[in-house]
Amino acid sequence: MIRRLLFTGMAACLAAASASAEQAQVPTGIPTLDHVFVIMMENHAYGQIAGNPQAPFLNSLMTKANLAVNYYAIAHPSNTNYLEVVGGSNFNKLSDQYPDWHNRSCVPNIKSGQPTNTDVPNLGVFCPIYGTNGTDAAVPVLDNTMNETSAPPLTNIDGKHSIAASHRIDGISIADQLVAHGKSWKSYQEGVPLSGADGVNVSDGYYSIGGVNIEGVNQTSDFAALSTKGNPVSAADVVYLYAVKHNPFAYFASVQEGQDKELSMDRTVSFDGPKGLYADLKDGTVPDFAFIAPNQCNDQHGRGNGTAFCNFDADDNGTQTGLNPSLILQGDLTVQRIYTAIKASKVWRESRSAIVILWDENDYSTITPNQVVTIVETNYGQHKVRSLKYYDHYSLTKTLDAAFRLPCLNHACDEGVEVMADLFQE
Repeated sequence: MIRRLLFTGMAACLAAASASAEQAQVPTGIPTLDHVFVIMMENHAYGQIAGNPQAPFLNSLMTKANLAVNYYAIAHPSNTNYLEVVGGSNFNKLSDQYPDWHNRSCVPNIKSGQPTNTDVPNLGVFCPIYGTNGTDAAVPVLDNTMNETSAPPLTNIDGKHSIAASHRIDGISIADQLVAHGKSWKSYQEGVPLSGADGVNVSDGYYSIGGVNIEGVNQTSDFAALSTKGNPVSAADVVYLYAVKHNPFAYFASVQEGQDKELSMDRTVSFDGPKGLYADLKDGTVPDFAFIAPNQCNDQHGRGNGTAFCNFDADDNGTQTGLNPSLILQGDLTVQRIYTAIKASKVWRESRSAIVILWDENDYSTITPNQVVTIVETNYGQHKVRSLKYYDHYSLTKTLDAAFRLPCLNHACDEGVEVMADLFQE
């Protein structure tokens, strides 16, 4: 793997002074695309969605669009997979830990000698990602940590493949690549407050819990102030609709520091509002790459302090038995709403574009492989393609780079990682 464009240190990040480095070969195999919409859903295996009567729209789409039936998430937990999709690496993070917001003195975990950031044991907030020739965490066949279950091991990938740690990891994401090549991106995160996502770890769209004070607002202490005014609320009452762990770009120093307006936290917006997903679709102002994450009641993740419709699945057994049917249906309807809005937009009618719908991981893979549904809809070429080829999240990273004619990124450059050509063919 060859070094490619990135910030050479935190000082460079702050100054937005990028240095040109050697880049790997641009992948080929699919046509150049004007727009790609990636919709990321949560925590359900292929067999929990396919054939599920509570997901009628998704199952209909699986027969009409193109479908990868041998596609695998990589590791656990959620945030790891989000980073892998947009950055081609786990960046030595196998956790859902919050960012160490705007910490200009911490040492990135990809630096030599730094520990892998984990939830168990709890190694705390994660230093913003930057640097060259870093090291990420290996992905073994079986995960024996306690991150996702009290009864490990969890199955990584397909229960057969493993991925060795790389010592040539660049601390950038596809957002850095796009901006460097004059292209645009946005992270559409349902539930982000209109005031913005900078420093926000979780939010219900109104009340937020953050890791730093933004513009003098101490978010956590606001709840104490409300409580003293006779309103019996606390931070524990916030339903975590937006979660920064589902916004992978927030973990990169280049985006946190935002010296370039095209590479900043301002590129994270909600679904609603004047610059949100639906407004952009209506106005025809969507970026080249749109990363779309519904909130945790709409992405099938669930929350324990929301409504009954949003409750976690009752039984984490990897099958359709024990699922919360209303949570599955709510996710199905959410995808239908987003998909319909994209298909109705001027951008979809007048460009060469694709929609990718996938799940981050099989949250219950103690008994099944980490196989997830991945649907590809294009406004060109063939449809109803049912691919049996082996793909994983790094295949998608490589495919996105190919679509925008960008150099392959990190593990997307690994031998054996293929572009998903049969699903994007003309």
